[in-house]
Amino acid sequence: MREFPFELALCAHLEATTGDVLARQIGGGVRVPSNRIIDVLCVEPGPAFEARAELTNERIPDAAIESEVGVGQSRYWRNAFDTSPEYARKVVDRAVEIGFFERERKGGREYVRQVARYPDWFGRLVGVENKPNLAEPGDLETQLRKDVSLGLVDEVILATESYVTRAHLNRIPEEVGVWRFEGDDDEKEIEVIREPTPLGTDAAGTELVEQHAGKADVRVVGAEEKARQRRRMAERAYGKGWRTYDFPACGEIESRNGGLPYCRWKGRIVNPVRCGADCPGHDPSDPPDIDLDFERDSRTPWVGDPAGRKRRQTGLDAFRTEE
Repeated sequence: MREFPFELALCAHLEATTGDVLARQIGGGVRVPSNRIIDVLCVEPGPAFEARAELTNERIPDAAIESEVGVGQSRYWRNAFDTSPEYARKVVDRAVEIGFFERERKGGREYVRQVARYPDWFGRLVGVENKPNLAEPGDLETQLRKDVSLGLVDEVILATESYVTRAHLNRIPEEVGVWRFEGDDDEKEIEVIREPTPLGTDAAGTELVEQHAGKADVRVVGAEEKARQRRRMAERAYGKGWRTYDFPACGEIESRNGGLPYCRWKGRIVNPVRCGADCPGHDPSDPPDIDLDFERDSRTPWVGDPAGRKRRQTGLDAFRTEE
C-alpha cells in the first residue's frame, strides 16, 4: 500500500480502537520543528481533557497560553506579551476569535483576560513513523534515531505492512516499537512485533539540527524546552486532526470508515491530491457531501462545537481591570 492511504487507514483504525487525539504530519523538533515531521501523533487525554474540550475546538496559540493574560483580572493587551506589538495584536485577535480570550474597552484602551484557566489536559505522546514497505526504507534509521535521542515523545513506533525480519529490527534503535498493520481494507489489524521502550521526556535530550558530509550540528535541548514543545505539539494535534484533505470532484469517490476517500474504480483508498481529469476512471461530479468535522466529533473525544466558558458581562466592572 502507498504511504498516504496506509497512514489514513492506520489513523482510522487507531481512532476506532483507542481514545487518543490523532493528527498527521506534526513537527517533532524543538530548535527547528520542521526538521523532523512525525507521521502520526497520538495524544493521550489526561484528567483535565474535558476542560480543554470546553474551551475551543481550535488550536490555542502558544503565545496566548504563555502570556500574562490571566483569568480573574483583565490586562492591557500590550503589557501582557513579551513580543512585538504587531505579533501580540495577531495573537490577541486570534485568541478572542476562538474564544480563549475575552476583551473589553475602558478609557479608550483594550483589556483582555482568559475565559478559563488553561488546563494540563494531555498525558502521553506517541509518535508513529509509517513505512509500509521496508524494502524501501529511505532515511528511516536516521529519522528514528532523531526521535530516540531527543526524547520529545513518550514512545516511538514504526508501523509497516511488510513482513518484519530480525535484520529489520537490528537496523533500527531498540527503543522503537514495531507494528505490522495489514489485512483487507475493512479488516486491518495491528500485530505488535516489538513493544516500545518509554523515553526520558522529562530529561534533557539531544537534537540533530543539521547533517552534512562528515559533519553534524547537534544541540542539547533542556527539559523545559521539551515540555513547551510537547504542549505545542498536543495543541497542534487537537486543532488539526488527521482528516486534513478535501474529497475530489469525482463520482467514483465515496467516504468509508469515518471519512476515508475510497475510489470504487481503483478499489482502494486514494490520495485526493492525485485525483483529477487525467485519471482513466475519472467521472466528473460534485465531491461527496461529507462533513469531516462531524466524523471526528462523533468518533473521538474532540468536541466540534463546544459550549465554551465565556461569561457575559453586565457592565465594565464585571471583573477587575489592571490599569
